[in-house]
Amino acid sequence: MFIKVRVITGAPKEVITKKEDDLIEMYIREPAERNLANRRVLEVIREMYPNMPVRIVNGHHSPSKMIEVSAPKTNGNKY
Repeated sequence: MFIKVRVITGAPKEVITKKEDDLIEMYIREPAERNLANRRVLEVIREMYPNMPVRIVNGHHSPSKMIEVSAPKTNGNKY
C-alpha cells in the first residue's frame, strides 16, 4: 500500500491529519535537516501501522513524500 504524505517541519505543535485513505498531512517539530524530519515521519507511520515494514519510496528531500507500507514479513514457516 502506498500513502502520500505532506510534511510541514518546524511546527510548534505536532498535528497529524488523515485527509483521505491514502493522504496524510503532518505538522512535525523536527527540522528538515540531518534526516530528522524523515525519521519522525517514519515513526508516526509505524505507529499507525504496527508490525508492518515502512519505507520512504519517493520524496526524501521534499515535503511531499510517498511511503510504502508492506504486508508483514513471515519466515516462511507455517508451523
